[in-house]
Amino acid sequence: MAKKSESKKINVKLVKSFIGATKAQVKVANALGLKKTNQVVEHYETPIIRGMINKIPHMLEVNEA
Repeated sequence: MAKKSESKKINVKLVKSFIGATKAQVKVANALGLKKTNQVVEHYETPIIRGMINKIPHMLEVNEA
């Protein structure tokens, strides 16, 4: 696995509200650090983060940092 300094960073933005989302989807978004609509957080691109993003792709917008 690459060191964190060598890993790419990604910006994750919550573009859809939690209204109508399941409890599991809300937990994944909260684990990513997203609590409000249009909030942006920065993460290193790791398999764990990618898996979380793939669970709720309809709620997120992902860009390279």
